[in-house]
Amino acid sequence: MIKIGQINTLPVTKQTDFGYFLDADDFGSVLLPNKFAPDDIVVGGEVDVMLYFDSDNQLSATTETPIAQVGQWGMMHVVGVNNIGAFVDWGIDKKDLLIPFSNQRVPLHEEQNILVYVYSDSASGRIVGTTKFNKLLDKTPANYEVNQQVELLIAERTDLGFKAIIHGEHWGVIFKSDVFGKLFVGKRLKGYIKAIREDGRINLSLQKIGVAKMDDLSEKVLHVLETKGGFLPLSDKSTPEAIFTVFRTSKGTFKKTIGGLYKQGKIRIEHDGIYLI
Repeated sequence: MIKIGQINTLPVTKQTDFGYFLDADDFGSVLLPNKFAPDDIVVGGEVDVMLYFDSDNQLSATTETPIAQVGQWGMMHVVGVNNIGAFVDWGIDKKDLLIPFSNQRVPLHEEQNILVYVYSDSASGRIVGTTKFNKLLDKTPANYEVNQQVELLIAERTDLGFKAIIHGEHWGVIFKSDVFGKLFVGKRLKGYIKAIREDGRINLSLQKIGVAKMDDLSEKVLHVLETKGGFLPLSDKSTPEAIFTVFRTSKGTFKKTIGGLYKQGKIRIEHDGIYLI
């Protein structure tokens, strides 16, 4: 089934002086210009292309990969605003993505970098973007468990911390007290379900909760020590940044973890770092 606004694998049916024609099924033949044709393209073979409608509403093909396909989020740069909305750089040659005014959570301005969701408008068939994420999320009950690992997309900074999109389906919040490392809008990372509140809202953590967190990090510390010859130049005196670079965890959690390993007699802590026993 042909999917407009996404990558499709299409048969190559004909070569001309200006490009290759591809079989787009019910949409007929579509031209892939020479400048986008890969070196190994041959008639009778197949090629992966992005399909979209150009400014003349004609189906076009390109081997360029957009910043986000239909059904995906991506960080995009606002390149212009007119009387129908804002246009963002979609990553496609000579084809910017429209975000109509009705799809803007707040008015957009040129030179902004924003998170955009791309979708195909059911009424017009046009591929457009939106920054109104509330209408896309929390449409189904959140069926998660505490300490479950989830895929996160940082979507917004707030006074409380950061709002993140969970598995592309639900809102969650990472409170300031649970933030470590560098977070920014558009960043994708793994996180954990910290709590599901009575009102259905979800609190998130960037590391496992409680004993599970400590056990997980203990195993990681011992593994890294083994691979590094039994020594790491990290200790409870190291900077949060140095600890995060290696273990992607907070300094507080790291200190508790190596303290537990020390009491168990698995490591020794010296002024220059930790040693495996």
